[in-house]
Amino acid sequence: MKLAQTLPVSPDKVQSFSKAHEEPAWMTDLRTTALNQFDDLEFPKFERMNYRNWPLTNTQEFADTVSKADLLDKVTIAEEKAAGVIVQVGTTTTKVELDEDLAAKGVILTDIFTAQQKYSELLKEYYMQVAVKADSSKLTAFHAALMNNGAFLYVPKGVVIKEPIQAFYYQDSTQVQDFVHHLLLLADEGSEVTYLENFGTIGDTENIANIMAEVVAKDNSYVHFSAVDQLGPNTTTYLSRQGHLMQDARIDWAIGAMSNGNIISDFNSALRGEGAHAEANVVAISTGKQVQGVETRVTNFGRRTIGNILQHGVILQKATLTFNGVGQIVKGARGSDSQQENRVLMLSNKSIGDANPILLIDENDVRAGHAASVGRVDEQQMYYLMSRGIDKKTAERLVIRGFLGSVLAEIPAKAARAQLTETIERKLQDGQTTEDD
Repeated sequence: MKLAQTLPVSPDKVQSFSKAHEEPAWMTDLRTTALNQFDDLEFPKFERMNYRNWPLTNTQEFADTVSKADLLDKVTIAEEKAAGVIVQVGTTTTKVELDEDLAAKGVILTDIFTAQQKYSELLKEYYMQVAVKADSSKLTAFHAALMNNGAFLYVPKGVVIKEPIQAFYYQDSTQVQDFVHHLLLLADEGSEVTYLENFGTIGDTENIANIMAEVVAKDNSYVHFSAVDQLGPNTTTYLSRQGHLMQDARIDWAIGAMSNGNIISDFNSALRGEGAHAEANVVAISTGKQVQGVETRVTNFGRRTIGNILQHGVILQKATLTFNGVGQIVKGARGSDSQQENRVLMLSNKSIGDANPILLIDENDVRAGHAASVGRVDEQQMYYLMSRGIDKKTAERLVIRGFLGSVLAEIPAKAARAQLTETIERKLQDGQTTEDD
């Protein structure tokens, strides 16, 4: 199936959807403008990633299809002590809870449609206006026009949230329905928040997903953003996480790319303000015949900014995994630092792996470096473990744990680290079991 060049959705249908959700006029305009721009925009280019035959824009059902009530019983929520929780299944928000003291301080946690109605001016200023623009590509225009669920988190000036905000988002693939999800996280000046999100799929219908997270970190704010992505094998996905950092702001990304279908992940941090700092830590596992591409970019715009990228991935069976690490220091970003490490471990001679470091340096007074490798499991390590009575598959998993451990150790949130470790173990075991079939 080839990529659609024209969206089979009329402006009238988009406007009807917007009206049904009581969206403000600016959102309706944004949707219809993006729809009209779609034909003239290009697909984004990712080095060494060929996704041109993927049906990422072949929308199937743009309608208000409510998820079935019995799906809620199939949702597993591993809640820990949290400052707030939001749960969404398909296009339905099933739970929103926020600590009363935080709500009294002005913290906002709600679904995206409620946010448009109650906090319209705040959303209008930042929604696809700062971290990413609707007309950046066909995939962003598709998202802007057809977004059908999402969340809004706002942390006011000076508020420090000690416990994490947890989010659980489930694609409803018990029916034909696009999963076009949007998160806007706005951290005001001097604030701090830990946000943990989980993506999963219920059902096995072939669907597409277009997921976007915008993080705007104002001066001196600190965002800890952790995610475990576990979308289903019949889901073809474009996943974009975009950060916009102002003066002395910091964001720590900790991403577990554990989805099972074909997926392109686009992670980007724009260090706009002087002294801004981004740490991007990504672990990925590809199994079966999955094709997975991950591009992580940090762009140093401000002076004395720091951007570090650490990506480790594992490939089993006939899967493909491509890591692009892009560190860019623009002219004028003096005193900045850009470092990256991209490593891929292959467990099968039928798999394909690529670690592609890219440095784009337009300033002299800077520091920049990279490391990259693609290789197989260390035979000496395997021999050592197996000589002590450990079976081959367990030995492989132990070696992989060590390989991924350097990235996991960089994840500051204990709950996120534990959850990601458990997910990695489960995916490795499933991959090894399938390899025997």
